[in-house]
Amino acid sequence: MEGILDAAERLVVTQSVEELSTRAIAQSAEVPVASLYQYFADKEEVLLALIERDMAEMDEQLAVELTALDQLSAEAVVRAATEAFVTVYHRRPAFVEIYLRGRGNPAIAKFGRLHNVRIAATLREFLLAEGLCTEELSPTAVVLAVEIGDRMFQLAFESVDGGDPEIVEEGRRMLTAYLEFYATPLGLGR
Repeated sequence: MEGILDAAERLVVTQSVEELSTRAIAQSAEVPVASLYQYFADKEEVLLALIERDMAEMDEQLAVELTALDQLSAEAVVRAATEAFVTVYHRRPAFVEIYLRGRGNPAIAKFGRLHNVRIAATLREFLLAEGLCTEELSPTAVVLAVEIGDRMFQLAFESVDGGDPEIVEEGRRMLTAYLEFYATPLGLGR
């Protein structure tokens, strides 16, 4: 199955999401089309599997970045989270094409929204456990921050390969200011 996903990933980068077909994926993976259909019903299921794989990689990268923080603050958490995502976006250009540039697919948009809710819960738990924010930081507030970050990445990567660093930096400032509203003195770096 990984070979099929890798083939689809290559095709998304060299062609486009729209041109992608199960036949082309099977040819690139050097498997019969029937073998592809044993794992995936259609092209959309292949794309969802790619998104799921890449978002799992983001979750892992986020955990690595948060664990590596030597100085804690709301700003450091925002920087670590955005760096985790940018790192994966650079490693997985097909993800940029499918998710950040191709939001027209309702199933992908829904999957992304659910992922954002999970990431928000992880970040809220971390911020509260480390004493960086008060309990006033509601789950809704963190989901909103993650959704704004998601849109920021969409803008940064929509037309610039590798992302527009100025948009990413401005987004970091905005997200930091928002989270600092809920921050404890420790979360403010004091």
